[in-house]
Amino acid sequence: MKIKVQDVSFKYKGSKRQVLSNLNLELQENRICGLLGKNGVGKSTLLYLIAGLLQPSRGTVTVGGMESGKRKPEMLQEVFFVSEEFDLPSVRLSEYVKMNAPFYPRFSQDILDQCLEDFGLDSDLKLSELSMGQKKKVFMSFALATRTKVLLMDEPTNGLDIPSKAQFRKAVSRSMDDDRIMVVSTHQVHDVEQLLDHIVIMSNEGILLNKSTQEICDEYVFETRLPQDMGDAIYGEPSLQGNLVMAPRGDRQETPLNLEILFNAITQGK
Repeated sequence: MKIKVQDVSFKYKGSKRQVLSNLNLELQENRICGLLGKNGVGKSTLLYLIAGLLQPSRGTVTVGGMESGKRKPEMLQEVFFVSEEFDLPSVRLSEYVKMNAPFYPRFSQDILDQCLEDFGLDSDLKLSELSMGQKKKVFMSFALATRTKVLLMDEPTNGLDIPSKAQFRKAVSRSMDDDRIMVVSTHQVHDVEQLLDHIVIMSNEGILLNKSTQEICDEYVFETRLPQDMGDAIYGEPSLQGNLVMAPRGDRQETPLNLEILFNAITQGK
């Protein structure tokens, strides 16, 4: 289910500042896409537009060929949005599932139970008695269990402890299907670096990068170098071991992607 953002501009009512201006972006299915950018470039706004919770001032956003802002039932049943801030009703989880699962035709109780088990949570707890971190785990578990073709996540690892972040990565990997697209907007790049197979970097000027992680690793290496070996470096920053560097790959062996170095290199001066 393709996501297409075409010539989209947006500003909030009462504000003169244009959050998005003539933005163009296309995302294919079978991707776990990292949406990165500095504060204020419109990452969360873009997710709200894709989910149909906001409408563009100009341009169109389509999900599976349907305009998201029209919020047609056949689109809404294929989109789930985990916002950074959310609230859950004061009911038991079983009641919450009974009320909400019917909106998602492929909802899987088995996936929900497995995710809750991974997070160390009971399958029928009272939502009002949970900490914020526990609520995040429950909401993420429900989101993955919907099996929607589009899953949007805004800072999904905020509030999770270190073991829970590992379980989150495990649950997301297990829930990925060929016809599904997940978009993860985050500043906690190390929490999701191993999950992502596509990277989009935004700025106030538009899209700075829109490539698969394989394309990036085919073009660049990410290494630790001594100061005298910086000749072809595109970007470098000091560390205790030496300079962390992004450089053209050439005939060098492929290296793991360093998402933080990539982001800093791409956004210099942006």
